[in-house]
Amino acid sequence: MNQQAEVAVFGGGCFWCLAAVYAEVRGVTRIASGYTGGSVPDPTYEQVCTGDTGHAEVVRLEFDPAIIAYHDLLEIFFTLHDPTTLNRQGNDVGTQYRSVIHYQSAGQESVARKVLAEMAGVWDAPIVTQLVPAQVFYTAEDYHQNYVEQHPLQRYCALVVAPKVEKFRAMYAGRLK
Repeated sequence: MNQQAEVAVFGGGCFWCLAAVYAEVRGVTRIASGYTGGSVPDPTYEQVCTGDTGHAEVVRLEFDPAIIAYHDLLEIFFTLHDPTTLNRQGNDVGTQYRSVIHYQSAGQESVARKVLAEMAGVWDAPIVTQLVPAQVFYTAEDYHQNYVEQHPLQRYCALVVAPKVEKFRAMYAGRLK
């Protein structure tokens, strides 16, 4: 990680969706899909999918704050998933798909609280996104990294992820790489 890079960790359903969009954001320099927030050390995908580990599927972003602000990454996050559904995004159901922000510093916590308050006025239902301190991040298995780029015709990627990427491209054309 370069000296100016910062880290952001977000969970909002399947990590494939978040990773595919953030891969297109100017200023995001590295993305890792993984797990955090649970009690099992170094969990596997199969373990996390049971919902018994306490972990959420998340993306860990390294970004250059001179190019994109943490606030802007959070705004994008809130356009990529429904933060009003508890432990669910579409057909993905379970605590591993919860909406969560793992802040890395007091500054990130403050910004996240501000954005959460802003988003409360946008959504018709209460926001259930958790705001918690950073915990140990476990990188997901290699086959989950850049998954959508490697499997664009896979059914989930084509039917669920691709529309989210297209929505992002339309809304944030000025922020693309």
